[in-house]
Amino acid sequence: LNSRLHQLTAWSNDPVADPPAEWLLLQDGRTLQAWSATPSAWAAPGVAYRVTHGAGFTRVSHERGDLLVELQWCVDLNLPVRQLRLRVHNRGGRTQTLRAVAVAEWMMGERRADRHTVHTTLHRQRLPEGKLTALLCTQQEAGAGFGGSTAWLACAGAAHEGEDWTCDRREFLDARGAPVLPDHLGQLQGSGLDPCAALGVRLDLPPGAHAEQIFLLGHSPSAEAARSDAARAAVVPAVQRLAEVRAFWAGLLGATQVQTPDPLFDTLVNHWLLYQAVSCRLWAKAGFYQAGGATGFRDQLQDTLALVWAAPGLLRTQILRCASRQFVQGDVQHWWHEPGGAGVRTHFSDDLLWLPHALLHHLQATGDTELMNEMVPFLDSPPVPEGAEDLYGTPTVSDQQGSVYEHAARALDLSLRVGEHGLPLMGTGDWNDGMNRVGAAGRGESVWLAWFLCPLVAGMAPLARTRGDRARADRWEEASRGWRAALESQAWDGAWYRRAFFDNGQALGSAANAEARIDLIAQAWAVLSAAAPVPHQQQAMASAREHLADEPNGLLRLLTPPLEHAEPSAGYIQAYPPGVRENGGQYTHGGVWALMAQAALEAAGHAPHSDLPYQWFTWLSPAHRATHASHGKVYGLEPYAVAGDVYAEPPYAGRGGWSWYTGAASWLHRAAVESVFGLKMDAQTLSLQPALPAHWPRAEITLRRGERSLQILLLQAASEEAVPTDAALLQPGEQVAWPQLPLRSRFVVRLPARAP
Repeated sequence: LNSRLHQLTAWSNDPVADPPAEWLLLQDGRTLQAWSATPSAWAAPGVAYRVTHGAGFTRVSHERGDLLVELQWCVDLNLPVRQLRLRVHNRGGRTQTLRAVAVAEWMMGERRADRHTVHTTLHRQRLPEGKLTALLCTQQEAGAGFGGSTAWLACAGAAHEGEDWTCDRREFLDARGAPVLPDHLGQLQGSGLDPCAALGVRLDLPPGAHAEQIFLLGHSPSAEAARSDAARAAVVPAVQRLAEVRAFWAGLLGATQVQTPDPLFDTLVNHWLLYQAVSCRLWAKAGFYQAGGATGFRDQLQDTLALVWAAPGLLRTQILRCASRQFVQGDVQHWWHEPGGAGVRTHFSDDLLWLPHALLHHLQATGDTELMNEMVPFLDSPPVPEGAEDLYGTPTVSDQQGSVYEHAARALDLSLRVGEHGLPLMGTGDWNDGMNRVGAAGRGESVWLAWFLCPLVAGMAPLARTRGDRARADRWEEASRGWRAALESQAWDGAWYRRAFFDNGQALGSAANAEARIDLIAQAWAVLSAAAPVPHQQQAMASAREHLADEPNGLLRLLTPPLEHAEPSAGYIQAYPPGVRENGGQYTHGGVWALMAQAALEAAGHAPHSDLPYQWFTWLSPAHRATHASHGKVYGLEPYAVAGDVYAEPPYAGRGGWSWYTGAASWLHRAAVESVFGLKMDAQTLSLQPALPAHWPRAEITLRRGERSLQILLLQAASEEAVPTDAALLQPGEQVAWPQLPLRSRFVVRLPARAP
């Protein structure tokens, strides 16, 4: 529910020591040597651990002497419970006796001081097949709205001799504070301890035997509920729980599957990108670099855009959730914390506009017009004080409510104000939060925001007219005409589009600037908005390729040169070292938008077909970068999790930063499916206008929903592969009414030959 304000066990952003707050220790009953089942400070010397990550589970295995040890964990689909399944195989010729001790160091809050407000208790219960032992930790104070909630660690199975447990972490520290494993646990419980849950069991393994022990870590709203939940969870077979988890993820991730000559591309698109978007961004809201816990208005809306085919209900739910965080005046909370709703009210100019953006995306993809009529209350709060950038607080729910359409319309209404150049006001950020000083005085203007607004008006105005809201539609369209005129006069710099104008009228992102002369998203969205004249779209992207594409390092810079000494200051972006994050690094969001813009130009026939969309995908892909002969040596991050940014300046050019907890995973999935494969799909029709690389002779994409399966084979002109007899031929760009097709349909798209 909130990975920052209610951490069950401690999160640590320590890249050197990486201290665990949960451990599973093994001890040899003969030698009393202890070691960890996972890589950590307790790891066995000289032992190699093999770590396998999958959708919804992780498995860690190692060999130590005659023992083969495997620990696998997953999270229950129906209960807030994580299962740890320990399996040990004795491959030797003598009996082995092991002691397995599972330990959870309770946090139960945001800070370690919160640990002093908990009460720990032991709970035992007979089960049909043995007994349950659970150690409960109940939060006594109502901090952040979690009073009474209870975390617990339990083990279940056949009765074993004796009881080995404690709720006091001090038993695992010697007089000097060094970690130790005591011979026996002290069976301490209550208040005033250094709270933890530690459960030990004995495993006897004759020669050739296998042993298994299940540990369960859970969370419940109360101690009474914890006792019930632990008993319910303990009777679910471990194999069944894992099978259910894997089946769930197979269904979600299997909705869109591709098959290409590039296995890394396939693995990311078919598995890891949506998994990152859902498991990390929507659910955990945490990663190694940040335990955020909050919901970002723009952030989680963007995450759900890629799920419109696989799980349209998640996007619908997120739209309703975000509508409920909008103030009466039309602005929104930049982010907020559950369960109380405390968050920050700001002058960011783009947050509120992602609501109509997501609404239009949902309507086009699903035809669910009833969503517009759902009634959602607004929020009330004091305004942001004069001269302040934001206001943190807990707003109240207003007596006023409106339809989802009304919420989206108010967002547009509030975004019509312009500055002296005729462009929308930037506020204290317009997607790039680091440019918080450009429009801090209320006069700065954003070029990117104008691009973002133009298609919103194009989509929302017809909806307004169908609802009899003609005056509003007219007002929006009049504003849009003004933005478009300003974009082609004030914003055009001669070879590319400027990025913004400061409060004092000075341009940002102009050839006249010594720093930040050109910005990537201003060029990409000139294409994605379809609001710029085609010649300017072509020239803007040509300039982006010339100045921002770094071929030797495989990078698409967000801007160049980085900001260091510029006056006036654009904001805290200049506090980043040059080439890091938004300050001239490869910021993955912007890079994905550039990829999509290049593919859109080629699909429309405004640029010759090239390998650039695919090439840029490989620059943004963690798998391709991590396995690259030279880039992989400096990248330093997981190959399966998208990074928010990659550094672009020596001595760290190519080093990845901020993996997992980035909304770019969702956008990269969309780029692969909608741009590289060129799939355009709405509630009634589909078509493909691919941007495949020339060296792929063929590629396939399969769409599944329920019993429906649509398989589409794409063949290059030079391919000699025969068209399957049961497949219909489809021309690039040709629309097909897919709901009227048989439940199992196959198509072939033969791509035209490329011009030399």
